Amino acid sequence: MRILGIDPGYETLGFGLIELNGTDWEAVDYGVITTDSGDAMPDRLLQIYEDLQTLFEDLSPDIVSMEDLFFCQNITSGLQVAEARGVIQLVVAEAGLPLYEYKPNEVKLCITGYGQASKSQMQKMAQEILNLSSIPTPDDAADALCIALTCAFDRVRV
Repeated sequence: MRILGIDPGYETLGFGLIELNGTDWEAVDYGVITTDSGDAMPDRLLQIYEDLQTLFEDLSPDIVSMEDLFFCQNITSGLQVAEARGVIQLVVAEAGLPLYEYKPNEVKLCITGYGQASKSQMQKMAQEILNLSSIPTPDDAADALCIALTCAFDRVRV
């Protein structure tokens, strides 16, 4: 079982793939997809689309999980993240994979037991749960691993 977690964004999109090995979850790959802030939004969305297609081909996930959209104070930024989420949903649908979405506080509660956990607490728990030698970076990739773990704990019975 391979679960790809995605932390959606239009400038930086985090991804993290975990795999079930016996009764333990292991990190297979994690990182970010970035777009150039100088590019027009349609070009950035196209890059996200193409990079995600390649990522899906390379990583072969069985399930995809993504952070649910929440609006922050900047409505323009929130709308652009929503556009990126639409591209992610399109790639997932084209791949014929199930998609599960989790709110940020649900991920924090699942991973740390506290819905208001800090970034550093989340990163430390990802490191511990996945038996990583160091804290996963950058933040967006660590978040994506936590999103994948939330899906694993929510949907997969070991």
